[in-house]
Amino acid sequence: MSDPSLMRAPSGFHEDRPLDPDDLLEDPIEQFRRWLADAEAAGVLLPNAMAIATADAHGRPSVRHVLLRGLDERGFRFFTNRHSRKGRQLAENPWASLVFLWKELDRQVTVAGRVEPLPDEESDAYFAGRPRDAQLGAWASEQSTIIEGRDVLDLAVAEAEARFPGEVPRPPHWGGYVLAPHTIEFWQGRRHRLHDRLVFTSEPDGWRVDRLAP
Repeated sequence: MSDPSLMRAPSGFHEDRPLDPDDLLEDPIEQFRRWLADAEAAGVLLPNAMAIATADAHGRPSVRHVLLRGLDERGFRFFTNRHSRKGRQLAENPWASLVFLWKELDRQVTVAGRVEPLPDEESDAYFAGRPRDAQLGAWASEQSTIIEGRDVLDLAVAEAEARFPGEVPRPPHWGGYVLAPHTIEFWQGRRHRLHDRLVFTSEPDGWRVDRLAP
């Protein structure tokens, strides 16, 4: 039996704040920066958290949350173990989609595009700035593989710590990616499920903006 509480919108949900094309900047990357800054100012916990959906060569999907670690004219950057499920899927099928949800602002951004590995020097620079425990974890964890128990992971961390008593180098299987956006959709919640959805699509001469039915 369905839980009735899951079928009701919470009180105050979907304030009627319109989103029109004139409200958006011409550059969707800059528009995203503006909304991200709004989320930070509103005290959203982990405003840079994003779900990333990937698929293998057969189209079988997988999704998980990671953190946005940079944004420039190339696109959206993140870092991970390249032997992980998402790393393997990106090697087979380089197209992916991102979703940012800022429920406190009743906003969502969806990004889709092609993903490319970042140059080694950028991955090296980012890895060097990570906490030591996170650096050791990158060596210890064979991400997405089956392990017999937590003790296996704890032992691998201890071995990594003994192996690298000083500076911890970046593992060759760990690095960054950048998703170059083909589309960026800005979603603003409205009452009665009649939300505003405006999508930027990359074209040879710039960005086209269209409104989508909710």
